[in-house]
Amino acid sequence: MANEKILVVDDEEHILELISFNLTNNGYTVLTANNGIDAVKIAIEEKPNLILLDLMIPGKDGYDVCREVRSNSEIRNIPIIMLTAKSEELDKILGLELGADDYIVKPFESMELLARIEVVLRRTGKFSDIFEYRNIKVDFAKREVFKNNEKIEMTAQEFELLKVLIQNKNLALSREKLLESAWGYDYYGDTRTVDVHIQRLRKKLSWDDIIVTVYKYGYRLEI
Repeated sequence: MANEKILVVDDEEHILELISFNLTNNGYTVLTANNGIDAVKIAIEEKPNLILLDLMIPGKDGYDVCREVRSNSEIRNIPIIMLTAKSEELDKILGLELGADDYIVKPFESMELLARIEVVLRRTGKFSDIFEYRNIKVDFAKREVFKNNEKIEMTAQEFELLKVLIQNKNLALSREKLLESAWGYDYYGDTRTVDVHIQRLRKKLSWDDIIVTVYKYGYRLEI
C-alpha cells in the first residue's frame, strides 16, 4: 500500500528511531534529519511525499523550515505534519497558518500517527491506493480485493478489518483495538466477532500463515 517517501525531522534520536521503525514496518520509505538546515536540503533533493516536522530543532526551527518549504516552488506542495511537545493553542494556530497540513502533540500513539499520515496523504492526493503482497492485490479506493487477478467478494466489514490489519502490518493488535478501528468507536460487540471475521479473511486470502494469532491478545499481519 505505502511506497511513499516520508522525511522525519526531529533532534531526539530515540524519537527518530521509533517513528522510523513504525513507518518502515508499514511500508514507507523513511528519510531523517536532526536539524532544520538538513531538513530543507533533503526535502529539495529527495522531494518526499510528506514531512513530519518537529518544531524545536536546531539550525532552523520547524516554523522556519515550514516557511522555506512553502516558499520554494519545487517543494511547496509537500504536505507537512508538525510534531511538537508544545500544546498551546497559539503554537498550533501559527503552524497551520504557515502552511502545515496537520499538527500532533507529543506524546502520541503510533496508530494515531499512522492514521493522520494516511488522512493527509489521501487529502493531498499523494497516497497510493494499491497494496500488493504475493498473489493478493487490494485497491482501497475501489474497495476491491483480488487473488491471482480474480476478484474476491468481501463484506464491508471484512474489507474494513483487512484494511486495519494492512495499515498496521507487523504490529500486534488487540481484539478490542480491531473492534474499535474496524467497526467504529460506537461498536460494543463481542470480541468473538473479530475471531469469526479473521477466520473468513484467512480462508478467502489463504493467509493462515500471514494473519498470525497473538496468544490471549489479538492478531498481527506478518509480512
